[in-house]
Amino acid sequence: MIDLYTWTTPNGRKVSIMLEEAGLPYRVHPINIGKGEQFAPEYLKINPNGKIPSIVDPQGPDGQPIAMMESGAILIYLARKTGKLFPQAERAQYEVLQWLMFQMGGVGPMFGQTHHFLRAAKEQVPYAIERYLTETRRLYGVLNERLKNHNCLAGVYSIADIATYPWVARYEWHKTDLNEFPHVKRWFDAISARPAVQRGMNVPAVTK
Repeated sequence: MIDLYTWTTPNGRKVSIMLEEAGLPYRVHPINIGKGEQFAPEYLKINPNGKIPSIVDPQGPDGQPIAMMESGAILIYLARKTGKLFPQAERAQYEVLQWLMFQMGGVGPMFGQTHHFLRAAKEQVPYAIERYLTETRRLYGVLNERLKNHNCLAGVYSIADIATYPWVARYEWHKTDLNEFPHVKRWFDAISARPAVQRGMNVPAVTK
């Protein structure tokens, strides 16, 4: 059984969705980042960067335990471990990886900054709000254009979609009307209907 260390954030939900989609048994350890639990010495032994999510798989490569940090790396690991949601053909793999990196380098950081300056900053910073809202809308435009002719980001449902979905699920946090991006909305609604996604989005189910 895989141990999942996580909290109710988009990055955390990527991994719980993937575990649900792959049908892997896992045990949840809530790490309340609002209380700084990610900096506890015992957790830093698992994730030296003091972030969530992390996993510990007792049956890692060659049957030996492995601890993994960074949500994108965990998604790749779980996909390769199970052979699910990551294509076998090399060209198709690169399609998935480039859209996964698009999320890791663009959607996640930029949406996250938008959330911070709109919801958490102690003072209003108009320049930062305009900068990150503008970039957020640009990224939605990129997603919308891609999804105009593709059902999913890499053509078929994959870890690239799993990585991006939880960030789009917070569209209200970044003041986005999905109706302005109809192809994103169609994609979002389709993924929202998946039972494994619904289960994964509710992890952890308890708060501390």
